[in-house]
Amino acid sequence: MQARTATTVKLGLAQTLAWASSYYLPAVLGAPMAAELGIGTSAVFAAFSVALLVSAAVGPWAGRAIDRIGGRPVLMGSNLVFAAALLALGLVQAPWQMFAAWALMGVAMGSGLYEAAFATVVRLHGREARAAITGITLFAGLASTVGWPLSAWLDSTQGWRAACMTWAALHLVIGMPLNAWVPRAGPAASPDAAAAAAPADGGAGLDAARQRQAAVLMAYVFAVAWFISTSMAAHLPRLLLASGATLAAAVGVAALVGPAQVAGRIVEFAWLRRAHPLLSARLATLAHPLAALCLLTAGPALASVFAVLHGLGNGILTIAVGTLPLVIFGASGYGRRQGWLTLPARLVQAGAPFLFGLAVERWGAGALWLSALLGLTAFATLARLAVVLRAGAGDQAPP
Repeated sequence: MQARTATTVKLGLAQTLAWASSYYLPAVLGAPMAAELGIGTSAVFAAFSVALLVSAAVGPWAGRAIDRIGGRPVLMGSNLVFAAALLALGLVQAPWQMFAAWALMGVAMGSGLYEAAFATVVRLHGREARAAITGITLFAGLASTVGWPLSAWLDSTQGWRAACMTWAALHLVIGMPLNAWVPRAGPAASPDAAAAAAPADGGAGLDAARQRQAAVLMAYVFAVAWFISTSMAAHLPRLLLASGATLAAAVGVAALVGPAQVAGRIVEFAWLRRAHPLLSARLATLAHPLAALCLLTAGPALASVFAVLHGLGNGILTIAVGTLPLVIFGASGYGRRQGWLTLPARLVQAGAPFLFGLAVERWGAGALWLSALLGLTAFATLARLAVVLRAGAGDQAPP
């Protein structure tokens, strides 16, 4: 138990660094980067979308590698690629170089963010990895809280180029040692042995047809969850302004999302960890539609309620992305499967800021009706998934 806790802490700290220096980087450094390169800020976010697309392509490959050799070498390799990408980003002189640097960043993101960390603990601990997955997200849930102020301070005192290079150095002196201290995984089972073990490990007793159906349903839910999460991350202050909030209020309310996400993960760990993850996922998918209803009907008066509800749901869904496939399909082949299950989500995530931005331009705060409707379709999809699991599991059906 102590060894598992130590691994969770190491991976959680390494994930905090990885998210802070990649996913949360453009929000702070995008504007100064664009100004010096003589391009629009939208071009920087387009390059970031390229990184997300590359990460989608890399994800299944990275998961397969973790299934075979364990997560330690893959995560350590991702630190090297993160460092190289950040160094390249700090040295760019032309827009095409910036796009190339972000594409390289996508390789690191596809092999070094949550899915890789989740696959690592599943490879180490099998079906007992759920608590470790939750623990990792508790740490990394503070990535924006740590990353945005640090990036802003580095930019204001040393410039955005030095900020990128500092993040690169942190990957080498902090991130890589943390991942190097993760225990080595034992030898992977042969394909024949893994196939033989799959029915006992799968947890839900599903035949091949129902497994495929469950995978499609889960992939849709994950895609919706990431679309909503990314859209809110990119446009939340703008949505709050459109609802009638002042700029100061919008910034303050938006800052509540991060702590609320961490609170949601604490709720999952403290009260929902013994329940089937399908239950927590279904509750979480209702959080954003309920939050949107509060803001759309009451305006700025319930803006804080909106941020907290959205954050709570998003925090719990992040855990469900890792635990739901583990409980339904088991640990065998988890990394490869997780890469394919989250592939649609990564693709949707790449286009979310642009697509939802169009909705905000056209409908203002009314764009929340779109995200709320999507959240309800995710809830309905999970209800359908419960039916599929009942059909396969009989009396041991999930809620």
